[in-house]
Amino acid sequence: MKKIILILVAMALLTACTKDITKLNIDPKHPSVVPSYTLFTTAQNLLANNMTSVSPNDNIFRLIEQQWTEVQYLTESQYNIPGRSIADNIWDEFYTGPLTNFEKAKGFMKTDVTDAGKLKNELAITDICEVYCFYYLVTTFGDIPYSEAFSATITFPKYDKAATIYADLLKRLDADIANLDPSADSFGPADMIYSGDVTAWKKFANTFKLKMGILLADSDPATAKAIITSAVQGGVFTSNSDNALYHFLSSPPYVNQTWVGLVQGGRRDYVATDTYMTLLGSQNSSTPGDPRTPYYFAQNKVGKYVGAPNAVGTILYSGFSLPSGSELTTGNTTGQQPSIGTLANADFPGNLLDYSETQFYLAEAAARGLYTGSAAVYYANGITASVEYWTGSTAGASALIAANPIGSGQAAQLKAIAAQQYLALYNRGYDAWTVNRRLDYPVLIPPPAAISAFPLRFTYPNKEQQINKANYDAASASIGGDVVTTKLFFDTK
Repeated sequence: MKKIILILVAMALLTACTKDITKLNIDPKHPSVVPSYTLFTTAQNLLANNMTSVSPNDNIFRLIEQQWTEVQYLTESQYNIPGRSIADNIWDEFYTGPLTNFEKAKGFMKTDVTDAGKLKNELAITDICEVYCFYYLVTTFGDIPYSEAFSATITFPKYDKAATIYADLLKRLDADIANLDPSADSFGPADMIYSGDVTAWKKFANTFKLKMGILLADSDPATAKAIITSAVQGGVFTSNSDNALYHFLSSPPYVNQTWVGLVQGGRRDYVATDTYMTLLGSQNSSTPGDPRTPYYFAQNKVGKYVGAPNAVGTILYSGFSLPSGSELTTGNTTGQQPSIGTLANADFPGNLLDYSETQFYLAEAAARGLYTGSAAVYYANGITASVEYWTGSTAGASALIAANPIGSGQAAQLKAIAAQQYLALYNRGYDAWTVNRRLDYPVLIPPPAAISAFPLRFTYPNKEQQINKANYDAASASIGGDVVTTKLFFDTK
């Protein structure tokens, strides 16, 4: 009897298994169709991770800009870009990360978003995010795959001219701004930056347009002027409440990558440089010269703010100032004085665009005669906004402005603007690097054992040289050589 029952059970199982054998081809963990908003959320997270990473394998711009230096492993601080896979990682992290997911989101939106107004807004917001990604790729490498980048039929995409891409990105941005309709719905909570606020995205797009316009100030001032004027007329950020902050969570996996690298990863190799600490007016002092100092860095083990010489090595990190928050580990093994900053908190927001830089761009535009208004007023607003963003108060801003006057004459004003924007862009190495390349200030002392001159771009990924060689060769020749000292289209002085 028991045997009969077992046979019947087995037959029943076999019948159940063979009713629809095609289900065996379905992978429940990797669905072929997903809601578009989940792809958009994923893409935003990947983008924010790229911008906040402190990994020596990708985002090394804080080291290039000497906000931080390494005290043990000096490779990145010494500009060893071609000799490692840093360029490959940045390339992949944009193309196969946020850009691919934004592209896929666009495709699925057309079928799963049935409200016409909402669809129009979501497509525009997604495209604005793509423009943002391409901006960083084209200002990092120069000519890159663009028109054929997401082709389903082209395995080896060509590299488009950087200036041509840039012009097209501006056209896309204008179209997106025109398509945004605040009276219609959007992503809602799936948007981790503005919670689907279309008006906020319109301000973001115009502010980013201003940023793109100022990049052309040297290479094409007439076009820069037109873009800047149009952007401001469209409505740019007017306070820190407009800042584009990606809201990370307090526990993994959706956490700030600064926390991942400095706290979770326990990396004790990054400290302030003496160059940066000196510009803050806090070097070798127990009291901060700049009110942002304790939000940027911690005091060392004897209670002083001390930056280390850049890329020297064989020094103990405990004698220098660590990035704020990274010293607050269990037992405080660094022996440092706790900082009051939250830089290394898991939920510290990722800053993608802010009011402070908006005012510095306007100060620069006014100093160059590309926009109306007082360069001095915009400059003061930029300093004040940065102090407020980091400390929660404007206390100390007036003293900073008085101690660092903008001066008179274009050259002096651009120098002052560059110096203060450099300080305001702490923890945003990508953007500090671009400002430094454009305005050639502050002048950074080369590492003692630098592998190259100061990098003006990143070399193309090693794998592109092997897999996409014909297009790589053409692009290398087009830009003037695949080396870090080749100037990009906007860097003409």
